[in-house]
Formats: sequence, structure tokens, C-alpha cells
Amino acid sequence: MTIINLFGLAQKDDSAMYVFKKAERELKDLQKKAFHSKTEKDRLEGNKEFMREWEKVITNPKILQYPFDSLKDISVLSPKDKKFKLITWNFHREDGTHAFFGYLLVNNSKRIKKGFMKYETEDAYEYFRLIDRSPTVKYPETYVGSPDKWFGMLYTQLVECDGFYTLIGWDGNDKLTTRKFVDVLYFRSNGAPFFGKDVFKFPRKNPRRLMFEYSSEVSMSLKYNEKRNQIVYSHLGAKQEGTLLEGQFQYYGPDGSFDALELKKGRWVTLEDVDARNDKSENDTKSKPDLRKHKKRMPGSKAK
Repeated sequence: MTIINLFGLAQKDDSAMYVFKKAERELKDLQKKAFHSKTEKDRLEGNKEFMREWEKVITNPKILQYPFDSLKDISVLSPKDKKFKLITWNFHREDGTHAFFGYLLVNNSKRIKKGFMKYETEDAYEYFRLIDRSPTVKYPETYVGSPDKWFGMLYTQLVECDGFYTLIGWDGNDKLTTRKFVDVLYFRSNGAPFFGKDVFKFPRKNPRRLMFEYSSEVSMSLKYNEKRNQIVYSHLGAKQEGTLLEGQFQYYGPDGSFDALELKKGRWVTLEDVDARNDKSENDTKSKPDLRKHKKRMPGSKAK
């Protein structure tokens, strides 16, 4: 490649970074209206403006290289290889329910053989708007959906696995309960993305994702511990003993013990009663959306 061509590419990169920086400033200002306005009507209008601003820049493949790390009211996750960028946020309604929005931006580039010992990279950047269909999903743990049939949630952590990506998610649900998830993103052989996959070995279940539902008055820990290479989570139980409370998740909360998921031969396997005392991972210090703030802001459900 000639020096002139290299210079031209550098100029294009600089121009793209300028556009993204400008968009980031606009998005940062729009967050105030979309997430912090007092009325649902104003937040709804702000959310529409927020999405319009995103859609000005998501068509550019170079967006995969830009972090957008000043946007604290949303989640932006990417794997180390920058194959995709997963952007999610929640919209709180006055009735205590939540609606979820986001984008999945994907680099499906691959090497194509062009003769003897010669290869070229075929660019195949794609972007998807995530359409939250969770209000219509009767069984969240067995549901598999494409981006336009997404079971919506706010993703807070990403774990790279062999052949798929594991995601930790949060849903404020409603005034009575909160839900957390261990979800899965994977790509089929044609590059098509899907959420939900049979990679769990869980007692009495055959799930495509795991769901934990509990009282909105308490907190539950669910996170990937890099040091252990496990997903460690609070064991949930009803506040009072007795069969009448079984399945009444507004009475569920942590009982002080912890279980974990450990990846074995490509599947997350349950480990019961792990010792999680004084055990912090590097992810505990990473900046994440303030879920308590989201709980106040976004009172539940996902109806659109």
C-alpha cells in the first residue's frame, strides 16, 4: 500500500473519530432528558431523540473501535476481539415497569481465498436494532430470539466463551419483583445473531437462559468472577418457610449462601454452596450502570 493510500486511510479514521466524539457529546446531553426527566412523556420524547442520534452513527463500521465510555446511563459491552458492540438501556414507566432498547453492531468479516496462497478480507459489517418482545414471552428461560425478537434486559457484564458469549442481565420488572438473568449471545454459521442457547446444565431445567426473580426490596448478587472463572450468585429462598410461598417471588430473597456456574466442556454447570466470602473480582471495580438508580427510574415491564 502506498504512502498516499495510508495517509488517506488515516484521514478517514480521524474523520470518523471526530464524528463519534461529536455524537457522544450529543448523546450525553440527551441522556438527561431520556432518563432523568420527571414525566414519562418527556422521557419518552427524550428516548426517541436518543435513538435518532445513535442511528446517525451506527452505519459506520468504525464505531466498533470507539468506546462511548462517557455514557454512564447505558451499558456498552464489547469482547476483546471487537467482533461486536452491544448497547442496551432501559426506559422506566410510571407504573413501575420497564421497556428495553438497544443495538447490536457486528463485524462478520472473514478471510476469503482468492487464488493460490492469497486471501482477502471480506467486510460484512451489520447492525441490528434490538426490539424488546419480552411482554409476549410466556417462558423466558426457554425462549430463543433474534435481535428483532429480543427478550429485553439491561446487560451489565460479558463473558467470552468458546463459540458463544455469556451475558449477565438485569430487569427491574415491576414494583414487587426484580429479575436477573444469565443470557447467551451466539452467531450461527451464516453470521446471524441469536439470544438464548442450550449451554446450561441446571437441576430440573433445560434452559436457554437462567432467570432469578426476587423481592424488589432486597438485593441479589449475580456476577462473573474472573479469578474463579465462575458466575457466582446468591441462593434465593422465600422469606418464610412454607409451601404457600413457593413461586411467590415478591417474598424471595438471598438466604446468605451462594451457588455458582462453572464452564465445563462448553456448558455452565451448577455448583452448590460455594464459599464467596471476601471474594471480589476485578469486575467489582468496573464502571457499570447504577442499577439502584435504574430501579427508581424505570418501573418495570417491557411493553411498547
